[in-house]
Amino acid sequence: MIDLRSDTVTKPTEAMRKAAYNAEVGDDVYVEDPTVNRLEELAAEKLGKEAALFVTSGTQGNQIAVLTHCKPSDEVIMESNAHVFLYEGAAMSALAGIQPRTIAGVRGAMNPEDVKAAIRPEDVHFPETGLICLENTHNKAGGAILPLENMEAIAKIAREHNIPVHLDGARLFNASVASGIPIHKFAEQTDTVQFCLSKGLGAPVGSILAGPKEFIDRARKWRKRLGGGLRQVGIVAAPGIIALNDMVDRLAEDHDHAKKLADSFANIDGIEIEGQVETNILLVNVKGLGVTSEEFIEKLKGEGILTVAFGPYTVRFVTNYDVTEDDIDTVINNVRKLV
Repeated sequence: MIDLRSDTVTKPTEAMRKAAYNAEVGDDVYVEDPTVNRLEELAAEKLGKEAALFVTSGTQGNQIAVLTHCKPSDEVIMESNAHVFLYEGAAMSALAGIQPRTIAGVRGAMNPEDVKAAIRPEDVHFPETGLICLENTHNKAGGAILPLENMEAIAKIAREHNIPVHLDGARLFNASVASGIPIHKFAEQTDTVQFCLSKGLGAPVGSILAGPKEFIDRARKWRKRLGGGLRQVGIVAAPGIIALNDMVDRLAEDHDHAKKLADSFANIDGIEIEGQVETNILLVNVKGLGVTSEEFIEKLKGEGILTVAFGPYTVRFVTNYDVTEDDIDTVINNVRKLV
């Protein structure tokens, strides 16, 4: 099967497996695992942040950020299709006791003036705005890159109102590689950043939360409270070092593969490409074929292709390290045959 459901399905490389086997380990709850310490230092350096914390997943990283930034009853501003709003099980409400404030954006980008207008004034009737969340790349918008200028404008407004900004940068390295903008330029627009090691970068597990040292010290306690205090974690941190050192530049291959799919699918009657393909995510609308997304997915499965539904008629294709150019050609030919 050619698996285009997500870039989370990638298998660790041989180098990652060897690194895990040979990893020098210690007890990370005591901050004594040398391998995870190296990973955190490397991640912080790449992002231009003071410190970083290895966490089990992107969702855990985002939720630790909310718990550390906010107090119960705060309101958090986010784009209406943000991952933290749609796909994290209402964790910020369940765990942090906060209220989401959503703003409709364009390809994942909120209008800075809308963000400014959403910040609560001092009033006994209102919650306090405790945090602004951004997402780059934006999953629901088809891997769209949040423009640096948009982030800069929102960061300026946040600073004027003394409100922190958190970046869900699960696929931030995709944004950097595709745009040519250094990763730290995106990261410096926000107080804290989360990014995934286990998506396009190919590590088997884990994400990074980065920010000021004082913030990360408090975040470490929240990680412990959430059951994320791990022990000899160097075994899973070692592949993360390989991911950061060896797997970033190759993300361009995934982007090229997604664009090749889009260019080919655009010439098939009944298929419509939703939005612009900038990174490794492609959204395909199949309404013109007279089938739902679920029906189309089942037919694709019969052709040896795995994808996921992203709406009643929208199918998401995500290119990744384990999908070769030959696989892309096979997908194109099989979709043409199917249609």
